[in-house]
Amino acid sequence: MPAPRAVILAGGQGTRLRPLTLARAKPVVPLLNRPFLAYQVALLAHHGISDIVLSCSYRVDDVRLALGDAEALGVKLTYVVEAEPLGTGGGVRYALDQAGPGDGGAVLVLNGDILTDADLAAMRAFHDARRSRTTIFLTRVPDPRPYGLVETDADSRLRRFREKPAAEEELTTNTINAGVYIIDADLVRRLPADRPASIEREFFPALIADGVPCFGWAEPAYWRDIGSPAAYHLAQVDLLDGRVRSPLSPPGAPRDGSWVADGARATGARLEPPSVLGPRVLVESGAHVGPHAVIGEASRIGPRARIANAILWERVHVGAGSVLRDCVVAADVRIGAHAEIGAGVVLESGAVVPDHTRLSRP
Repeated sequence: MPAPRAVILAGGQGTRLRPLTLARAKPVVPLLNRPFLAYQVALLAHHGISDIVLSCSYRVDDVRLALGDAEALGVKLTYVVEAEPLGTGGGVRYALDQAGPGDGGAVLVLNGDILTDADLAAMRAFHDARRSRTTIFLTRVPDPRPYGLVETDADSRLRRFREKPAAEEELTTNTINAGVYIIDADLVRRLPADRPASIEREFFPALIADGVPCFGWAEPAYWRDIGSPAAYHLAQVDLLDGRVRSPLSPPGAPRDGSWVADGARATGARLEPPSVLGPRVLVESGAHVGPHAVIGEASRIGPRARIANAILWERVHVGAGSVLRDCVVAADVRIGAHAEIGAGVVLESGAVVPDHTRLSRP
């Protein structure tokens, strides 16, 4: 059976992820020094899906530049750019109107802000075995209230979607919509072509109301929405700790439990695993990097600096004796000597932190 065409909804502006998305599109913020979308593309390719449509509307040049040569990724990428944001439902309809539905008889849709290692081949087999017209990947979370609920019958058929329950409301399930869908291609025509629409709040509930066979696939898999700075940070810790089964590794080669890219130097410094040094990183004598540190390309860590459980993007300069813990630092930031950057701090691209500054989250 032909593999389905995939659509990645990569048009969001990433407002929850600010300030990291003020100067970069959310779908290509770096995870372990690779653009986030590369993990979704690698997952699709791993499951034999190579025909991928990127539905974009914001900072599209960022996405093109970050992903580079599609052939090197082993896939065919088609970019479809919305003149105005059309929402999740309108985005799928517009993307397929422009690119065509493919030849697999079904379309696989991914929200562009989820990191997962879901077995997409098993999901497709479930979809076919149940003769489902639409199948949704459902994941179980300890507290589903921030997401809303998806209720199913005993045979996994979708019963109803519930908006985020209030604190006093009873929880009827802990399964939520995980943002991966298989949709029969002919059903896409039910999505509006001329206005924004929500695939979650309009399309799926209408299918259920009309008795269209729709099922929820709830097999165990890693899943995280990276849409906030805290979740984005945790996703990288999970990748470093091997909680995500990704076919994609950080750039470079493994070295004593860490990853070190070409041109990275750490002479006289300590690299504590698991950590990642990007290309042309310089860690000066006496510095201590790790554990759970990710240092982006061409960054420089000054002598006796200490970096732990911190994510640094490209070209970050850290002064002598400074300490960074449990924080995220975007590109081209300059941190002076003997500064302290504490837990939960997020620095936007181009920020300058003077010597001896102490920053902590309120």
